[in-house]
Amino acid sequence: MAIFRELPVLTAGSPAEASASAGRPQARPLSPSRAREILSQRKPEWLKIRPPGGESYLTIKGLLRERKLHTVCEEAHCPNVSECWASGTATFMLGGDTCTRACRFCAVKTARIPPPLDPEEPYHIAESIAALGLRYVVLTSVDRDDMADGGAGHFAATISEIKRLDPKIIVEALVPDFRGNVKDVQTIVDSGLDVYAHNIETVERLQYRVRDPRAGYAQSLATLRAAKTHAQATGRRLFTKSAVMLGLGEEGAELDEAFRDLRANDVDVLTIGQYLRPSLDHLPVEKYYTPDEFAEIGKRSEATGFLYVASGPMVRSSYKAGEFFIESALKKRDERALRKEEKLNGI
Repeated sequence: MAIFRELPVLTAGSPAEASASAGRPQARPLSPSRAREILSQRKPEWLKIRPPGGESYLTIKGLLRERKLHTVCEEAHCPNVSECWASGTATFMLGGDTCTRACRFCAVKTARIPPPLDPEEPYHIAESIAALGLRYVVLTSVDRDDMADGGAGHFAATISEIKRLDPKIIVEALVPDFRGNVKDVQTIVDSGLDVYAHNIETVERLQYRVRDPRAGYAQSLATLRAAKTHAQATGRRLFTKSAVMLGLGEEGAELDEAFRDLRANDVDVLTIGQYLRPSLDHLPVEKYYTPDEFAEIGKRSEATGFLYVASGPMVRSSYKAGEFFIESALKKRDERALRKEEKLNGI
């Protein structure tokens, strides 16, 4: 028997409401009857996938277990794990497999004080990437609010070690918000990464219902802006990237506003995917969008000026769809730099 716990509905003007809102738009929770109705809905055909498998998948999984490494591909139950691993892409999770936050859409386990960081992890991950011959690496991490720098130094050390072993590897860092600490954002940018990614996850109105209370729409946008600003100030070419999930109760106009807000903060790349409920303990899916609806929403977002948008039911924030664009853009950047150098040297 499934038991649905409904979030309290705060009445306008109450002390609790005033304390909880503090400038945050409120989202009315689902009723138990509505939750049961949604739970009874079967996933549409376009969301049915085969269980992960194949030679590349088994090879990478074996190496990860051997080195006691974690990937978000597994921890977050990503539906694209076999496809991405077979294409030479993997998303590694730093800082262990336990998060200090409890977002209501996420399958990663949580604790107030996770186990301490492994100081050898940056080297293990870099060596594993080299052994696997990966060409595009996505690094992400659990939130580590128990640490003064939110784990930024550990993150940066891993990026630097990867680049030391092979400067040609493209590194994307899908980072936490570091509670809005700009110095921690700058630590990541200074490590030499190619793509700075941080997800706003959903529209502004639904932030409090979907994400941990320590997260926030404005805070997330500010960190993305800070990353780009610092990169420009220090002469670095950096792509910024974010992601939005659909199916949590958002409205079309709210999505358009979120796209405009991301572009106003100079975000380059956007991924849009379907929210899939990891378990009965997580938020239910309010709507399954069709592939055609994803295509239409993707076109609307592109019209706001993103350099690249990947929009589809199975697209995830670290899905390889966006990597083709980023690889191409970085290659063009390097070619331009080479031509400029040759011109200066009279070649």
